[in-house]
Amino acid sequence: MPCAFAMAQTEVPHTPLELLKPLIENENEAAAHRECYEYLSNERSERTGGHLWNERIVENSDGRIAMLLAVDGKPLTPAQAQQEHARLNAIAADPADFIRKGQATRNDELHARHMLELLPRDFLFDNVRLEDGVWKMNFHPNPEVSPSAIEDQVLHGMNGWLAIDASQMRLMHIEGKLDQPVTIGMGLLANIHAGSHFSSDRHLEDGHWRTVHVVTQIGGKAALFKTVAKNSELTRTQFHYFDHSLSVPEAVQVLLQQQMTASLH
Repeated sequence: MPCAFAMAQTEVPHTPLELLKPLIENENEAAAHRECYEYLSNERSERTGGHLWNERIVENSDGRIAMLLAVDGKPLTPAQAQQEHARLNAIAADPADFIRKGQATRNDELHARHMLELLPRDFLFDNVRLEDGVWKMNFHPNPEVSPSAIEDQVLHGMNGWLAIDASQMRLMHIEGKLDQPVTIGMGLLANIHAGSHFSSDRHLEDGHWRTVHVVTQIGGKAALFKTVAKNSELTRTQFHYFDHSLSVPEAVQVLLQQQMTASLH
């Protein structure tokens, strides 16, 4: 679906907010119309137990349905593959349970999205420049702002930079890093170490903006990170867009059929 503010922004803006406003509106527009597509994912995180998982994923409006293909570069054994098929068939048989659990689970990409929402209110900007069709700007905490929410306080402590595609006004890159530790509630609510950081890269793939690389390295502990992998890195490739929506059972069948076809070659 086309974005409402997809016009090029190639003139020097009066303020950074003149760049952020159409960017945020475009990202909100895209988030409100979730597409259905599949891709390959390589992830190493607490979710994977520190192992490198290669998965094929179908993503729709209900969440991400994943089939594990290999662990640490080794294909699944026949017994492991059978177990994975049984897990997927159970999801297809009870999609409501899958959807409910998916909605309760946060993911690292939300750091980037939430940071984007906080930028106009909680941060100051400098070094705004246009380089080869890409707007770039640095951001740092606004000392006059004191966020109340725990997550906002942690993110507000970060310095970083972002890149915006000037022709479509879409986010290409955002990253933030804590230069100083963040302690909240005498360390009971949060105690995040200096050097903690996150980054997110997005490319235009198959005519659509896709998140292709996400890194999250959070040192310390905080209540808000209980359901988020503190140390994770994932890379996504081989995107394929579906021009129609797939239900959870249909997505499962796509994964099983593709794996069956691959095993015949």
